Amino acid sequence: MKEKTSPAVSSEEEDQQRSFMYKLASFIVDKRNLFFLLFIFALIFSVFAKDWVSVENDIAKYLADDTETRQSLTIMDEEFVTYGTASVMVANVTLDTAEKLAEQIEEINGVTSVEFDDTEDHYKTTYAMFSVTFDGEEGDEISVNAMNGIKELLADYDVYYSTAVGVDPGAQLAEEMKVIIVVAAVIILLVVLFTSKAYAEIPVLVMTFGAAAVLNMGTNFMLGTISFISDSVTIVLQLALAIDYAIILIHRYSEEHEALPAREACIAALSKAIPEISSSSLTTVSGLIALMFMKFGIGADLGVVLIKAIFFSLLSVFTLMPGLIMLFSKLIDKSVHKNFVPKISAVGKFAYHSRFVIPPIFIIVTVAAFFFSGMCPYCYGTTDLQTTRQNETRIAEQKIKENFGSTNLVALMVPSGDYESESKLIADLEKYGEVDYIQGLANTEAMDGYMLTDKLTPRQFSELVELDFEVAKVLYGAYAVNIENYGEVVSGLDTYGVPLIDMFMFTYDEVNKGYVTLDDELMNTLEDLHSRLNDALLQLKSDNYSRILLHLTLPEESDETFEFLNTVHSEAEKYYPEDRIFLAGNSTSNRDLSSSFSTDNLIISILSALFVIIVLLFTFKSAGLPVLLIAVIQGSIWMNFSFPYLEQNSLYFLSYLIVNSIQMGANIDYAIVISSRYMELKKEMPIKKAVVEALNQAFPTIITSGAILAAAGVLIGQLSSDGAISSIGVCLGRGTIISIILVMGVLPQILLLGDTIIERTSFTIKKAERAQILGDRTLVSGMFHGNVNGRIDGYIKAVIVGDIDARIENSRNEDVQPAVGELPDTAENAEVPFLADITEGSPNIAKKTGRKGGGSK
Repeated sequence: MKEKTSPAVSSEEEDQQRSFMYKLASFIVDKRNLFFLLFIFALIFSVFAKDWVSVENDIAKYLADDTETRQSLTIMDEEFVTYGTASVMVANVTLDTAEKLAEQIEEINGVTSVEFDDTEDHYKTTYAMFSVTFDGEEGDEISVNAMNGIKELLADYDVYYSTAVGVDPGAQLAEEMKVIIVVAAVIILLVVLFTSKAYAEIPVLVMTFGAAAVLNMGTNFMLGTISFISDSVTIVLQLALAIDYAIILIHRYSEEHEALPAREACIAALSKAIPEISSSSLTTVSGLIALMFMKFGIGADLGVVLIKAIFFSLLSVFTLMPGLIMLFSKLIDKSVHKNFVPKISAVGKFAYHSRFVIPPIFIIVTVAAFFFSGMCPYCYGTTDLQTTRQNETRIAEQKIKENFGSTNLVALMVPSGDYESESKLIADLEKYGEVDYIQGLANTEAMDGYMLTDKLTPRQFSELVELDFEVAKVLYGAYAVNIENYGEVVSGLDTYGVPLIDMFMFTYDEVNKGYVTLDDELMNTLEDLHSRLNDALLQLKSDNYSRILLHLTLPEESDETFEFLNTVHSEAEKYYPEDRIFLAGNSTSNRDLSSSFSTDNLIISILSALFVIIVLLFTFKSAGLPVLLIAVIQGSIWMNFSFPYLEQNSLYFLSYLIVNSIQMGANIDYAIVISSRYMELKKEMPIKKAVVEALNQAFPTIITSGAILAAAGVLIGQLSSDGAISSIGVCLGRGTIISIILVMGVLPQILLLGDTIIERTSFTIKKAERAQILGDRTLVSGMFHGNVNGRIDGYIKAVIVGDIDARIENSRNEDVQPAVGELPDTAENAEVPFLADITEGSPNIAKKTGRKGGGSK
């Protein structure tokens, strides 16, 4: 393409050039090398900094501080040690082989114990289940090495592992997201190619987005820690949500470049695109801001990361992309191709002819969707979520569950020190059928039938450990003095009872201090007992709390389960203060999440709609139009979340909250595009033509943005094995597709029917002023100000006889059918000056009068 010369500049264009936005755009374009340099530095830094962020894989950490689960987790982290465990199922083995394998596993360094017997809990048909406990916690090296040793031992067997030891869910998810990003990139390139005007536009778009994505990832470390959800889906959602901004600018440039040389076209395009793109981003950001008001902290986490992503996308489009356009301008000129996007005039014509049919159907379907979505079966844990793609861990867990069932473990924490109350509480809870078994200090056997918390006299203790009775009495006396229980020493120690676990630990300490000497056999027994007791104490008792482990027969998530948690609380309150009783586990986490869901749902639904309405009010200056647009998108949201009810599939609650805000904030842009085009075009042509042309003009933008967002959602839903991530993707993809269908197939009809509402609720008050008509027989339809004998500013279609001095405003431009007698008869009509062809859309009147139009009077 040859370099264009600048045309003559009008006074209006001079005002534009002097404007702040034009000066800013000029500075960015002219100083593009400076911006290139700054971006290079920032990108190099971000490449290294992207690995500095910490990723939190436990979603329960984002619960509010006042929830029971959050308080319980804090207590467990600070007070107890939780050793790593693994469920190992070996298929196609005999009982004898399984018993030998259990012995071999227990001999591996780092393995504390292996539970296995010939009961159905551990052996069925040809399946053997080994419950392994390690010497360290899940992330400790000794546990990971032991787990690797087990895998080496069982390498030749058909084996399934369910464990968190040696498993990095973040790394697994990262690998999946790499595949998703690659596939998404290919789809996006095809979509962009389909809607582009030149092949060389594509590298400009790719580099712009790539820079924005790297900058966003490289600044996540400033947030300290982000969730695995934010870390995984942000880059794909950023691409889907923000690609519009770059497309708007490149299309603006193409339009301006038809009349201007590259530099001037880029400046003009940027000066116009900055406010347009900024306005477009407000609805998306407003939906994300609504997320940040959630009581569940994951909303704020994802909202901040995505808002930051939008910011860097805007920054890249406004400051980097203009320089790239200038760099590739000659290639863009040479690589122009034909328009691949078809006209959809048939859709617009259908909209006009079905304007009385589609809206009622939409209302009926929306009302039904409202009730169906209200009956959506939500779930609050990811254990039972089904995904299209399953990783090895998920497959193993399903296999183990099919053969040996699942275990629902709940930890009950109560004040420590009162062994008697703990024993009574355990006895009370063991009576319930919902409890499979309980593990606590009070029901853990030490030796010879004695429980760890049983009180033994000096005689009983000496017989149990084969210790001299007099030595035992000395130990008991020293223990009483140590805890300042002098009364027992004075009254005699023969009947003094001390909990076995306390006496064992005290004896061990006295031996280590050299106060007591034992023979080698007794010392070996004491060392063995001390090792086991110390492990039990680390897991089940601290200075402040005792932990009781309840293995329930109930599912992790059900009304019955949640009710039984209340029952456990009630039983514990018989012996301990209410504010010192805590429950932790997947069931308690799910219960807390379900409790906050209704509040978070209400907050997001109201705030996302409210924020978007505020943006639309300022955009369209009408109270009616925003309501119509919100109604369409809200209808798409209800329809989207009717599917889980109709399919009887559980919906992860977080999917609803996140997609609800994104769908309202992002998909509303599609409705804005059509509405704004229609509102402009109907001033120039009949509404039938306006709606057809509006759809033709909006279709490339909507199909580009919508296809990318829908593809991103579908890919995440189909290719991710993480239940939470997959559920978000499925809902996002389905919701976007529904939004596109409603915006293209329902919104135009609603705009046509609601035209009167839109006009009457407009903030711009239309009124007629000072009409001075000196002539007679006047018919006017249109808007102009000034004298007819002189300047006319605006557009009109009129039959005027005589002189007029008037300001007449009317935003509608329709065929005018004058009343009988309003126009002159045929003879007189020949002398009526007729104003036509002042604007496009007026010739229809000229055809009616048989005149081509013309006078200024």
